Amino acid sequence: MTIETTGAARRAQIVSAWSFDVFDTFLLRACTTPDGVFERTYELSGISRICPNVSVSFVQHRIQAEGRARRAAKDQRGAVEVHIEDIYSFFPFNLFGLARRDLSDLVESEFAAELELCRANPDMLRQYQDMKQAGHRVGFISDTYWDSGRLARLLRACSPGLTWDFLYASCDHGSGKSETLFAKYLAEQGVDAHASCHIGDNEHADVRGARRHGIRPRYYPQSSRELASKLQRETSLFELLCPGVPSRLDNGMRTLRRMMAARSVEKSPAFHLGTMVLGPVMTAFDAFIAERCEQVAGPGRRVALGFLGRDGFLSHRIWQDLHGATSAYLEINRRVSLMASADTLQPLLEFLPKITKFDAPTFRDMVKVLPPKVAAFFAGSPNGIVTGEALTEALPGLMESSELLVLAAILRARLLAYLRHAIPGFDDCTDLVLADLGYSGSVQKALRRVFDLEGIKIRLHGAYLISLDDSFHDVAEEDSATGFISDLVITPHAKRMLARNVALLEQACCSADGSVRDYDGGEVLREVNPHAAGQIALAAEIQAGARAFAAGAGDVARDFSLQPYDAPDVAARWSAATLARLLLLPDEDELALLGGLKHDVNLGTQALAPMLDRDFVRNQITARGLSAACTSAGPPMWLAGSFALTSPSHAYLYTLFGANRLPADVFEESPCGMVQVGLFQAHGEAVLEQVAIHRTGLGELRVRIPVSRAMGIAMLALPLPKFAVEGLLHGVTMQSAGDIREAAASQDVIGIAAESLVFAGMQRNGEHYRSDSEDGCLLIPVVPLAREIAIYSVAITPLGARPK
Repeated sequence: MTIETTGAARRAQIVSAWSFDVFDTFLLRACTTPDGVFERTYELSGISRICPNVSVSFVQHRIQAEGRARRAAKDQRGAVEVHIEDIYSFFPFNLFGLARRDLSDLVESEFAAELELCRANPDMLRQYQDMKQAGHRVGFISDTYWDSGRLARLLRACSPGLTWDFLYASCDHGSGKSETLFAKYLAEQGVDAHASCHIGDNEHADVRGARRHGIRPRYYPQSSRELASKLQRETSLFELLCPGVPSRLDNGMRTLRRMMAARSVEKSPAFHLGTMVLGPVMTAFDAFIAERCEQVAGPGRRVALGFLGRDGFLSHRIWQDLHGATSAYLEINRRVSLMASADTLQPLLEFLPKITKFDAPTFRDMVKVLPPKVAAFFAGSPNGIVTGEALTEALPGLMESSELLVLAAILRARLLAYLRHAIPGFDDCTDLVLADLGYSGSVQKALRRVFDLEGIKIRLHGAYLISLDDSFHDVAEEDSATGFISDLVITPHAKRMLARNVALLEQACCSADGSVRDYDGGEVLREVNPHAAGQIALAAEIQAGARAFAAGAGDVARDFSLQPYDAPDVAARWSAATLARLLLLPDEDELALLGGLKHDVNLGTQALAPMLDRDFVRNQITARGLSAACTSAGPPMWLAGSFALTSPSHAYLYTLFGANRLPADVFEESPCGMVQVGLFQAHGEAVLEQVAIHRTGLGELRVRIPVSRAMGIAMLALPLPKFAVEGLLHGVTMQSAGDIREAAASQDVIGIAAESLVFAGMQRNGEHYRSDSEDGCLLIPVVPLAREIAIYSVAITPLGARPK
């Protein structure tokens, strides 16, 4: 009985408490990273007017001042905790046109920035109130340079009426949570550690610090390590693609993404990709489309909105989810629109070069007729296949314009019947907004010609996710074309890098239906979708994740008082960085998830092109050099991803090249010596030729050996140990053409099979080789040449001796 009474008395004396970390837990900031507060301080303090365009310097000096203040405190007091005034005492006032008397103004400006950017986390606020109602003591423990008075002001500004039982700011006590602050809290509050819990986002201070004092920690990270890595890459790309603009103030777009991630249910990697990457971009694009429609609308105007299929499929679904059935999904592609708009052969001649290879059935399916001369042209070509360029050159002599014009008029009538079926009240419309991924407005321009031929006065307004703005010079005067990610958001040079890799985005956004080939009574006649069922399912899962983000983003933004899309230019820049991160700097998980996708050219053929090809990139670098490899035409369609498969650093070098930040004199090759190569003819005779050795900016060596068909060379003998007794052989390639200049520039690079190479007098293990003397040789077989000239290129990384 005595024991039971003692236990009950003890339980009655136990004081339980819940403590909350403040920043990045109970309070969140509407900026990309905590130092966004410093960027906003730069603006609020007026320094941005005194010293414009130096926000990066201000932020870095503010960070450095804090570091110096903490080091000084450590030296003087043995602790690193400081107040905000201590930090600014180390700030370089003169550099920014200030005097030391301005210290208090800077402090107040930074606090004003905190008041503006901080938001109460509704998830944490609910837990806080639940614990308070349950009878627990609740309060805050924060590692911060803001004293408890300012911290209290900030908390109540974010959550009016908020009360607490305790509030500890580390700067007031000279110790942080990783040191003795938790112990002081337990002692002063009379709290039983084992009956208490602390919630925070810092694994070291909030989790380990609490656990060391017997307090149960609850970890509340802002984002997973994987998402944090993606966000860090996005910031790097933002600063690369959008120089000179604030890189931390995003109106809360990143905070919205982090909170959406925290609230989302764990699903498939494809769904997660849609939620965290594609969803934010397409939701911002949706806001841009809505604003574009409002701009077009006006007195006496009746505006319709249509999303162009197939790439506009996801955008249309998001619009339906957010705005209801107020738009049309228009299945119109370049091929159909150009054919319908033809009043001469010219539109067809402009279109055909976009198709790599043609056969007669494909031409008949596209043009609806196969004139005898055209059929004979195909029949006289190898395997009945010709290139689009060859057909373009020959077609004016094979086909009469009148034949095409009759077919164009028929298709035009069917297209207009389809538009009247798809867009209610089509003939009463004054304006039609066409939403699409982009890029040059070819469908919009073709529709303009169709409307003009039929006397239809509807104005056309393109609203494109990505625009190649110099392509809009010939848009009709009464029409318009605007890009969300325009050349005012990122430079035209960088834009073309995105466009080169945009096939990945197209496959993720397009519908599961095949491409339109014709219309019948207002209905769409489609081709068979050539994609595998697995790719269609993967795209659907990505789209489901993107739609989930769009559906939930509005509520979460309201919960956290965020306005991520209120400033279109800011939203466009961060959308560009988010999209560019996926397209240009994918991580290994994304490469594994998306690497098997194939791209259909959507031009009337069933051809599928690979997205990724690591060997292609390696061979291009070996044969042509890094910069030339960066300009390679497809396939592979996802060139940046192919660079990323080679290595993450190769992907970043490709990105630097696309942003015009890759200096050729650093990364291109320069001569560093000569070597004699043996050229052996089939009957055994040999000659020696001197060839140059080049060193690249990546430390690799290149040797290029030209041979002619007339020489009859059967084997090349390259004495590798003469200039590198040990190394890594990255590959041997061959290019051929009619002359040496053409061969050197050719993208048609053939990799020589590793098993056909002979390492005479050398030890070999995979790519690694080693020789104990200079007598070894790499023997390279020469295949019979179909062209006059061939260039064999060898790429190695030396690990031993280098040329002198």
